[in-house]
Parts: sequence; C-alpha cells; structure tokens
Amino acid sequence: MTPFFVLIKCHLGMAYDVANAIADAEIASEIYSIAGDHDLLVKFYVEAGTDIGHFVNEKVHAVNGIKDTRTIITFKAF
Repeated sequence: MTPFFVLIKCHLGMAYDVANAIADAEIASEIYSIAGDHDLLVKFYVEAGTDIGHFVNEKVHAVNGIKDTRTIITFKAF
C-alpha cells in the first residue's frame, strides 16, 4: 500500500461536511481538522501502482464543499 496525504481547503462553513463525506465514503485512513491555510489533513492509502492523481481527482475532488487541495506524496516512514 502507498500512503499519501491531502491538505484540503474547504468553502467557508463546510469543513465538517467535507470531513463527514470523506469518512462516509470510506476512502481515507485518517481525517484531521487542522489550523492554518487548510482545514483538513487526510491520510489515504492506495494499492501500489495506483495513479494518485486520478484517485484524488475522482474520489477526493468529487466531494462537495472542497475549494482547493494540496497532495503530499511520501517516500519513507521512519
């Protein structure tokens, strides 16, 4: 499995709705509300070889209330 993170900026007042929609879709490993430039930090796992860009485009961007995302691809866990 390949882990990666997505920082999500939501439309005003939509952070809880977005977090709940992602949780209901059962596509994320962990979902955190955060302070700063983004509203949510979400950890995903996909099968090795999966196109992460397509996954984010098809599964994450489809969630209503998302204004912007930033995907963080990881290399190694210590």
